[in-house]
Amino acid sequence: MQNKWQYLLVAILLFSCGEQVLQPPEKLIPKETMIAMLTELTVINAAKTTNVAILRKNEIEPMTYLFEKYEVDSLQFVMSDRYYASLPLEYEDIHVQVQKRIEKQAEEIILVKKVNDSLKLAKSKEKKEANKEKKKGKKPTISLSNDSLQ
Repeated sequence: MQNKWQYLLVAILLFSCGEQVLQPPEKLIPKETMIAMLTELTVINAAKTTNVAILRKNEIEPMTYLFEKYEVDSLQFVMSDRYYASLPLEYEDIHVQVQKRIEKQAEEIILVKKVNDSLKLAKSKEKKEANKEKKKGKKPTISLSNDSLQ
């Protein structure tokens, strides 16, 4: 008998979690746009903690920039965020998508950095070789990759 009550209680709790607590606001920001905004907000907040002087120097207010870019206002953002937060599974999915996008961007940045570092290293080696040849009294070889005939 006690098991039946436990199962009933669990079933009630599960069904109550699916209940919509808040009505969608009039100007609900679409889920994809919220994901994009929260992704940028995460990057902006990270930038603020590392290079706040650059933002100040260029007179950039991150939230104003974000609202103008996505053509939303602060109330619309807060109401949409609150609505999505009232739907735990939906809100979790939004934040999982944000995390995936951040990780993808980080991977792309690392890849670009590796390519740039490789190019710098190759140019540095080329310059060293040219300097060695100059010291030996030989004419330096000209690399066509740096010359442009166009």
